[in-house]
Amino acid sequence: MFNFDKTKMPSPEVALKGRGTPMDVDKNHFVNGRPIFGPWPAGLEIAYFGLGCFWGAERKFWQQAGVYVTAVGYGAGITPNPTYEEVCSGRTGHNEIVMVVFDPNIISFEGLVKVFFESHDPTSGMRQGGDIGTQYRSGIYPTNQAQEISAQNAILLYQEVLSLAGHGQITTEIVPDISFYYAETYHQQYLAKNIDGYCGIGGLGVSCPIGLNV
Repeated sequence: MFNFDKTKMPSPEVALKGRGTPMDVDKNHFVNGRPIFGPWPAGLEIAYFGLGCFWGAERKFWQQAGVYVTAVGYGAGITPNPTYEEVCSGRTGHNEIVMVVFDPNIISFEGLVKVFFESHDPTSGMRQGGDIGTQYRSGIYPTNQAQEISAQNAILLYQEVLSLAGHGQITTEIVPDISFYYAETYHQQYLAKNIDGYCGIGGLGVSCPIGLNV
């Protein structure tokens, strides 16, 4: 227990048990007032991204034209309905992720992936800067096959650009159809509620010419 390595994914045997019911979370986005729980208007799509501390990551996405609403939560792990403290223990396997509901007629999934790759270091494994642990790993979590294929292609494109710039191998995981658990209300749109709050998001200064718009 005390020697648990938070940079290693826990096995189901050591993962925390969690709970059967989700936590109570405010229903509306603090910035734009839209519902963070579906159903949403027809024609919108959903995707999930993990790129370090979800406070700064969420702001990156809600600022994009064509993003209808965002929320932060926990995903790609083991423990059902975890708390933030449980995720921070490293014993849930969850990543801090952002749910992005978007209009593909305004911003494509490829455009979101561009924001994703250029807003963090996708080569650093189980950390982002000084934030260390499985909850800070780089991940794209598609909700359909087209998104999955697009994410795989984007990794190939960005790896070429990063390698030319002298960076290492991309460690971004692609895991489709994950379970998403909403984080506590105080985490939702945190940097809008706490203007001077910790962000922790920063890219490697490289760009790849994949289109922002459909």
